[in-house]
Amino acid sequence: MNSDSYIKIENLCISYEEDDGGRTSVLKNISLDIKKGEYLAVLGHNGSGKSTLAKLLNMILEPDSGKIYIEGKDITDPQMTEDDVFELRKKVGMVFQNPDNQLVATIVEDDVAFGPENLGIEPTEIRRRVDEALSVVGMSEHAKSEPARLSGGQKQRIAIAGILAMKPDCMIFDESTAMLDPLGRRDIMNTIEKLNREHGITIIMITHYMDEAARANRIVVLDDGEILMDGTPAEIFENPEKLQNCGLDVPQCVGLVHSLKKQGIKIEGECHTPTACAEAIAAALEKKNGKN
Repeated sequence: MNSDSYIKIENLCISYEEDDGGRTSVLKNISLDIKKGEYLAVLGHNGSGKSTLAKLLNMILEPDSGKIYIEGKDITDPQMTEDDVFELRKKVGMVFQNPDNQLVATIVEDDVAFGPENLGIEPTEIRRRVDEALSVVGMSEHAKSEPARLSGGQKQRIAIAGILAMKPDCMIFDESTAMLDPLGRRDIMNTIEKLNREHGITIIMITHYMDEAARANRIVVLDDGEILMDGTPAEIFENPEKLQNCGLDVPQCVGLVHSLKKQGIKIEGECHTPTACAEAIAAALEKKNGKN
């Protein structure tokens, strides 16, 4: 295992039993190496196996075969005890699609304190962690609020704060913006980037939004339970036809750049985010006009 690896997956397989007694493969010999502090997006159409992979990493599901190592520890070992699983979930937190399924208290700060309390953290440290977590997600002013009165994006930020208060090394976001409006999605994406950039938390983001994946450092594309592509956003979106063949598309800005290139406009540099795209197009037009 590489010294800088945080998660290593080897030949992972899992299948589900059908009503007729047969089995359907969901993941087929998946192997993946995730570095500590990495910001990884996992893309795939519905049924590609991306959410199943997330649940395996948090031991919500167990594989049929293969190995998962977290910090060198084999979490698929049959000898794993309940205490071992408990320790794992302190290190690897998970934020689900619907925040209502993760909120357990009637007051925001009590909800954020729930995880640390269950870890047996002493009250003074819990208070410090709650205040810090709410500050990180920009929800300090809502500490005394009722979660039921918050917007979807605010609820999701509270769910994130609840995981943060347990001090995880890694956070998995399983379609965590899927139920949010554009403003809520933007806020959650900004929070995720802040956790990775400023706090060094390893991020694994399961998504089907191309623009969200484009903001990661690395993208893995799953198709029919197998890894189809693995690379930087620029590398992944350089081949839109391959993505379209597995039911995915490229961000609008990337599609625009590809269309312009087909028309003979030379655009250089990475163009997988709107800002980078605008700068590259402006530079290309300036260069073109300078020659005229």
